[in-house]
Amino acid sequence: MAKMTMVQALNLALQQEMEKDDRVIVLGEDVGLDGGVFRVTDGLIQRFGDQRVLDTPLAESAIVGMSIGMAAYGLRPVCEMQFSGFSYHGFHQLENHAARLRRRSQGRFQVPMVLRAPYGGGVRALEHHSESREAYWAHTPGLKMVIPSGPRNARALLVAAIRDPDPVIFYESKALYRAFREEVPEEEEVLPIGRPQIALEGRDITLIAYGAMLRPTLEAADELSRQDGLAAEVIDLLTLSPLDDRLLAESVQKTGRAVVIHEAQRSFGPGAEIVSRLVEKAFYFLEAPIERVTGYDLIIPLFSQEKIFIPSVERIVRAARKTFNTKAG
Repeated sequence: MAKMTMVQALNLALQQEMEKDDRVIVLGEDVGLDGGVFRVTDGLIQRFGDQRVLDTPLAESAIVGMSIGMAAYGLRPVCEMQFSGFSYHGFHQLENHAARLRRRSQGRFQVPMVLRAPYGGGVRALEHHSESREAYWAHTPGLKMVIPSGPRNARALLVAAIRDPDPVIFYESKALYRAFREEVPEEEEVLPIGRPQIALEGRDITLIAYGAMLRPTLEAADELSRQDGLAAEVIDLLTLSPLDDRLLAESVQKTGRAVVIHEAQRSFGPGAEIVSRLVEKAFYFLEAPIERVTGYDLIIPLFSQEKIFIPSVERIVRAARKTFNTKAG
């Protein structure tokens, strides 16, 4: 198997799905001749032509609106927002139409579209280029919210998203685009949407993360093993909506302790929902209060303080030690 970056793996997914299904269309700002701002769509216009790879105006609402219309009438559009912070201009299209059309039409229309959006900090970009607003989309009924954590699962999840009959918001961490390589099979590989995975098995404490936060969480698990003798179980969510909490509850029932890690702001963030689910389904197994390690409740700062905002290995380790050394009640 070839070793690929996330950019290359996503490009492979798009290329193979476009080859298999001529209904798959790619559209967005600079996705054609320039190959996308991060080069995820590089080479697609040369391979498939400008009728299937569409360079659009700088108009996010129009991009999303066109995608909804294409999807409703039989195509499978994959539209790109250059940065997730620009997708708010298409929010009314997504919330009012993409998310509701199947129900509104009593199943007569489906909206099999994907909205790809680079999210998160770690690359020294400006505030609208560095946000983690996944809670907006996970909170919206009718939308699916997927966030891969590496090249291989990014490729497999994007294939699943393109084939899904419902609209999928697909967040891609900019910090992970070229951070590392993984072996990615040339043959088809699909991961089901809505199913988390155990990234590391353990018995003492459950660490729950997704997207860019999986790597520091795994590093924290390694440090806890070396310095504290703790075997942490690390769960990669992969999908925020629909959120399958069975694996999370089973893990906490085994370990008795949990830490939830995400880059988004703390208040009303995805971690709050995860904690609530665990309290509902694993309360009597908890040996200590659940900890959260998150971004802070402020607009993500600029370059010099960006690292302070983003959860670090040290913060994750500190939270794990705190919950391990605290007794419930």
